[in-house]
Amino acid sequence: MRTPPKPHSHPHPEARRPSLSTWWSRAALSVIVLVLLMTTLLLARFGLEDFVHDLTFAGRLTGAVLLAVSFTTLVGAAAVLDHWIRQSFPYSGLVALIGTFAALLTNAMLLAQTVKDGESAVYPALFGVLTAGSAYAAFVVWRTSVVIPAPKRVAAAVIVSSVIAAANFGYQNLFQPYQRQTQPLITVSMGKPVLSKDRKAFAVPVDITLQNHGEVGFYVLGTEFHAMGKQVPLSPKDRLRRQWRADAEQWRNSSEWNPLSRREMHQPGELVEAKPWMPYGSWVESNDTYATRMVVQLPMNTPYDQVAFYATASLARKDRLVLQPLDFVAYSWGREKIPGWVKAQQRGGLDSLLYRARVHENNALDEHTRDPRFITVYWQFGTHGANVSSSITRKGEENRIPNPAENREVASRYGLVDLITGPVERTLWDVKSQR
Repeated sequence: MRTPPKPHSHPHPEARRPSLSTWWSRAALSVIVLVLLMTTLLLARFGLEDFVHDLTFAGRLTGAVLLAVSFTTLVGAAAVLDHWIRQSFPYSGLVALIGTFAALLTNAMLLAQTVKDGESAVYPALFGVLTAGSAYAAFVVWRTSVVIPAPKRVAAAVIVSSVIAAANFGYQNLFQPYQRQTQPLITVSMGKPVLSKDRKAFAVPVDITLQNHGEVGFYVLGTEFHAMGKQVPLSPKDRLRRQWRADAEQWRNSSEWNPLSRREMHQPGELVEAKPWMPYGSWVESNDTYATRMVVQLPMNTPYDQVAFYATASLARKDRLVLQPLDFVAYSWGREKIPGWVKAQQRGGLDSLLYRARVHENNALDEHTRDPRFITVYWQFGTHGANVSSSITRKGEENRIPNPAENREVASRYGLVDLITGPVERTLWDVKSQR
């Protein structure tokens, strides 16, 4: 009777090792090691910067992952050399395969990110070459029939680690920049008017409170408080419907929506007072509150029947950018060079003060692959009001007016928030009657 063959004495068949006997084999070894070492250097650079300086926990976690992958590719380079030359470690081929696959996956994700958001042609080309090189490296190492103990377990570990890396990359670069924005709240309240000693003037105290109940802090790019005086004479008889329609037509081109009234005849408001209420470039932290008081003084014989108060703040999330100190740039009425659209507003009766600062990205990859950005804060005032706004552009593009889609993209990326409170109105009849 024929006896069955005895099983192999080794648990795994010995892998067919590559040699350095041919020119092709030596060239393949050089390419693989070069790709892995270059990947190691780049990932270690970005990973260390993110791990130490990133503004979010997810960003620092991404930095830790990049550091871990860079260590894996470095070990993979050493395993490739052993697999090709010394063959002293039986599973060096497996380690080399894991290192090349990790390089392929990470380089491909970084290539996608630099193509999506990057503006430098160097890094997409570099990651494109490294992605192709690591794909070639993984293929060549796989062709050497490396020994894989417990293939199912190794495959499961590779799949799980790949899913975790991809999920973290997607959260950091896709979901997080577009998650729901948190917004602080501005409240304005008025105190009791106080008469001067000679009863020829009075003062209205106004309390402004900025409350940040969110989980992130905000840079304060600029703030403004202004008071508007309004004359609201009463008609001796009911106003006609066509007059109501004329009032409604003013809403289209005005920021003040005066009510449709049977007797009140609202006149355009006039600026009484305007000034900032928080320092430029300061910040409000998470779960923090800032409060201040303004005092608006008017003569007793003021022609206004009502006074309205507004408070505005232009903010940026501290987890989306790093802001250098804001510096004064120019007055719109000065000799300094300013954007043409600001000059056009000046001709329309609106003066401006411009402040500017360098903006740094919140992660190392964007910081190195995107062009430098600058934030410009416009503090504007005129006869019919005041406001503060901000924009982030590349140097030399301050004169270009972005379209609404670009504004939304920039606001989402850098967490720009404009808060506007008002009008908070009160009549002055009670005060003027005390003369």
